[in-house]
Amino acid sequence: MQQITVLLADDHMIVREGLRALLEAEGDIEVVGEAETGRQAIQLVKRLRPAVVLMDIAMPLLNGLEATRRILKAVPATRVLILSAHSDDEYIRQAVLLGAAGYLIKQTSADLLSRAIREVQKGNTFFSPSIANRVHSLYQESPDQGRLPKKNGAPSSREVEVLQLIAEGKANKQVAADLGISIKTVEKHRQHLMRKLDLHDTAGLTRYAIAAGIIESRVQVTII
Repeated sequence: MQQITVLLADDHMIVREGLRALLEAEGDIEVVGEAETGRQAIQLVKRLRPAVVLMDIAMPLLNGLEATRRILKAVPATRVLILSAHSDDEYIRQAVLLGAAGYLIKQTSADLLSRAIREVQKGNTFFSPSIANRVHSLYQESPDQGRLPKKNGAPSSREVEVLQLIAEGKANKQVAADLGISIKTVEKHRQHLMRKLDLHDTAGLTRYAIAAGIIESRVQVTII
């Protein structure tokens, strides 16, 4: 029996441990790696080349949606299956835009999760029953897959990283340390984001990040 190789990307260890136990009990699914940040997920996919990535959205350093975009660009053969606690239309729409093979909510049963992994590995798409009926209209609304919604121009990949950290309440110094860039570079990215998005303060950037699905609305942020 050919094994379906899977990478787990979730920032909660107990969730990854539970998923690993459930999936490896299936017999035909092998968990080959675990990532706790979006950036680590990208690195592991490039090295391990799993058939499927089970991807959470809210993760530190780089959210699951941007990680999905980069993974599919770097390793097109890998299929990404979103597994999220939220079923908001915006997150689903972003997943569709970015080319995710499916979207499951975390209330999904183990049997349905295993079925979804098998289906996307075959090249099909798979969505939780509670959101499947909404997907067709979302595809119609978003014909240009792989593109983030534009206002005065979508943020670049690096700007998305900076925006996520800003929206999570981190100061420029912390953002610079996390990304390995200078504080001056962070400030330039922040200014460019504000000009590009026609926003004028951190609160505005945070609201944009939530609306665009870059961070989840449940994330606690400090707005100065």
